[in-house]
Amino acid sequence: MKIIQRLFASIGTLTLAACVNATPIVIPGQASWHWQLSGNLKTPDRQVYDIDLFDTSTTTITNLKGQGRIVVCYFSAGSWEDWRTDAALYPKEALGAQLDGWPGERWVDIRHPAVRMLMAQRIQLAAEKGCDAVEPDNVDGYSNSNGLQLSKADQIDYNRWLSQQAHSHDLAIALKNAVELIPALVDDFDFALNESCYAYKECDDYRLFRQQGKAVFIAEYRSYNNNMCSKAANSGYQLQFFKRALKAVGLPCT
Repeated sequence: MKIIQRLFASIGTLTLAACVNATPIVIPGQASWHWQLSGNLKTPDRQVYDIDLFDTSTTTITNLKGQGRIVVCYFSAGSWEDWRTDAALYPKEALGAQLDGWPGERWVDIRHPAVRMLMAQRIQLAAEKGCDAVEPDNVDGYSNSNGLQLSKADQIDYNRWLSQQAHSHDLAIALKNAVELIPALVDDFDFALNESCYAYKECDDYRLFRQQGKAVFIAEYRSYNNNMCSKAANSGYQLQFFKRALKAVGLPCT
């Protein structure tokens, strides 16, 4: 209980920190990218590396930046994961339904002050480890069976808060999936990452990011597809084909 009380006491300070003006790194719209969230890190010749915040050491991040890479650090901002080092700090009342198909994960109440405090700490950790940007995952819980009665307005407010927190630490931030929220949030996010928008026929909405010159990275979980590559090239998106484990090097369009 004392831990949670300290978290609540600190939330005001972190909210004020979010108001600080900062200049995050600009990720080029045509940047090549490597996305790997498990396994031993592969090192293809790509400009942007998107890797796990917790599982990647500060030394590795420093080395990548020394090679001229832009480092994006992944973490889940909308789910509790039972294997993370901060898992015991989540209040039980802030945990919702299990994520379908993802054992050990539950949706979290993004309105809860303790959840926001823990996410602010994760963003701060990303800054301390030297990440250039963050990729918060599961920022569309309201549109899933979350068990918490989250609304669209709740999600927009939370996602915008994540952006403010990242920018207060001079970090760029990706909007992950959440396609239906793009019109409301495109001004708040620095680039976008989507899974399977061609499969779901919803990639057109990312034109709003490209109209602002912001990078759009798309992952499709299938074999190489020339038709998809042509569509991506015409839209200015950076498309790659991956295996779902995300432990190998993806195959980019050529």
